Amino acid sequence: MSDKRSPQLHELTTAVCAPVVTISENDGQIRPTGTQGAYRHDRRILRGLEYDVADGCLHHLGSTRRGSGEISFYGVVVEDVDDAPDPTLYYVHDRDTGSDSLTETWTLYNSSPSSRTITLSVFTACDFESMSRVKSGRSRGYLSPWLTGRGAEWSFDDSRIRLRPDRAASAISVNHDRVEWQWTVRLTEHGQWSLRLGVEHEETDTCHAFSPHHPTPAMQLRGPRIEHADDRSAMLLRRSLDDLEGLTLSDSDGDRVFLAAGSPWFLTLFGRDAIWAARFLLPANLELAGDTLRALAARQGSEEDPSTEEQPGKIPHELRRTPMDLSGPTSQRLPLLYYGTIDATQLWVCLLHEAWRAGLPEEQIRELLPALRAALDWIAEFGDPDGDGFCEYSRGARAGLVNKGWKDSPDGVKWPDGSLACQPLALCEVQGYTYAAAISGAELLDRFGSHGQPWREWAGELRRRFRREFWIDDEFGHYPAIALDGDKQPVAGPASNMAHLLGTGMLDRGESEAVARQLADPGMCSGYGLRTLSARTEAYNPFGYHCGSVWPHDTAIAVLGLAAEGHHGQARELANNLVRAAGRFNYRMPELFSGTGNEDGGPPLPYPSACSPQAWAAAASVAVVEYLYGRRQPNVT
Repeated sequence: MSDKRSPQLHELTTAVCAPVVTISENDGQIRPTGTQGAYRHDRRILRGLEYDVADGCLHHLGSTRRGSGEISFYGVVVEDVDDAPDPTLYYVHDRDTGSDSLTETWTLYNSSPSSRTITLSVFTACDFESMSRVKSGRSRGYLSPWLTGRGAEWSFDDSRIRLRPDRAASAISVNHDRVEWQWTVRLTEHGQWSLRLGVEHEETDTCHAFSPHHPTPAMQLRGPRIEHADDRSAMLLRRSLDDLEGLTLSDSDGDRVFLAAGSPWFLTLFGRDAIWAARFLLPANLELAGDTLRALAARQGSEEDPSTEEQPGKIPHELRRTPMDLSGPTSQRLPLLYYGTIDATQLWVCLLHEAWRAGLPEEQIRELLPALRAALDWIAEFGDPDGDGFCEYSRGARAGLVNKGWKDSPDGVKWPDGSLACQPLALCEVQGYTYAAAISGAELLDRFGSHGQPWREWAGELRRRFRREFWIDDEFGHYPAIALDGDKQPVAGPASNMAHLLGTGMLDRGESEAVARQLADPGMCSGYGLRTLSARTEAYNPFGYHCGSVWPHDTAIAVLGLAAEGHHGQARELANNLVRAAGRFNYRMPELFSGTGNEDGGPPLPYPSACSPQAWAAAASVAVVEYLYGRRQPNVT
């Protein structure tokens, strides 16, 4: 999910109510540069929305956020001819990013005892560019607008965008396909004046489109009720739940609700991300878990298709409204429904088991039993293509992802010297997921009238093979390899992958202690979370997407795994580190941040193009706070 040319997001302001997201300057202006704009269903429906005054300027003073999609920006108007020592004109710019539309309200206040007249201008344009092209730094020119009474419209293929103010403008013009409205505003003494702009997007082709989710009392995300929580934990919990509400989508019929992966790049269904987010939010959010399971089962593979990497029983990687362009020297696109993941199928089984144990009604489990059997069959038949007993992947489709685990960037699996590991690759964490899925699937089969013992025996063989083939003793210590490479050699170097083994049942007591020691090493712990790759390796880069950065969900998996294995002191320390880091990001936990440490008192630094908010980062934050306050008791599978 990485692109070295990505526009920089960390200094911008994002508001999201899926499937709509707005990205602006911190003063609320949406300027026609970089990634800024208003988006819906992975298309930029507005490329600019700027406000200005004649014979003066707007000075931004601050902003407040209400939920994930509503922001108010505040400022004063400084007129060129105003000799008053204090500002007398101020404004409030309210942005309401709704799931179906965008509404902007601009209110001007006159605090002087005399009347005032100013000219307000609004500039806007549209390019309807795809999210993937924006991400890669490419964009077409503006679309030509046409004026319709008070408003303006743009059209592209099957879509139409409308912008309509609630007041008739004094003047309206088009210059180089940018629309400018002007209002002559006459303010009485101590008076006020408001303008409302509504932006709507209509489309006739809804193939693969998702619907916005309008929460009902039965389907609202729930967090723990924690009394006497410290301010940091309380703020992190509240902000995370707000962001998760903003990332909630449903199928087009509204029946199945799930969490979109993240804004802005991944505002759609991703199998792995949706599953982990749902797991973090159990047991309080059973409805979300059940709907996520059903949404993915509805798209479970049924045939072999090399172009999409679909296979019978396989849970998909992602579903998009528009094709995703891959970065690189060639123009390649992922298909709309893409199955290039090595672990979503196993994680789906684990979520099903955990939801059942948390109380998901048995009739819902029974409905999903065919999908469970198909998923287990995929693990046995397609997950191990060369028959060596490990679940592994190679690139597959020419236009597919190079790596298929959660570290799916092209350089996500490296040797300590920085050289890339050759494929096929059997990732250590995937073997842990596979073991847990086999054990969990066996229990479900036993409970619902089938025979699970063959899967327990299969899992036992996997555990023995893993112990024999994956463990390394080298200058870094005793630990499980990142992966077995194409030559069946263990890929060395301490990495966060090993943390995902904790709590799966794959490790015995001594092995879990060895992993815990590795995770406690200063090379792995930045003081703000768990690094994806040890700083003791030559391959380490604190800004490497998967090779040295810190991912909150990755750290949370380590926290819960350590706790499940009984290492509570270490788990609490790591959890508190993550809460400390959250303050640097105003408690909106990003997709990832840098692996720079706090040894010299420095803060965690942003990863410039990280998604924020990100579903599994926000959900992980909820789980970490739950654990810190005794509301979550992790157990070994």
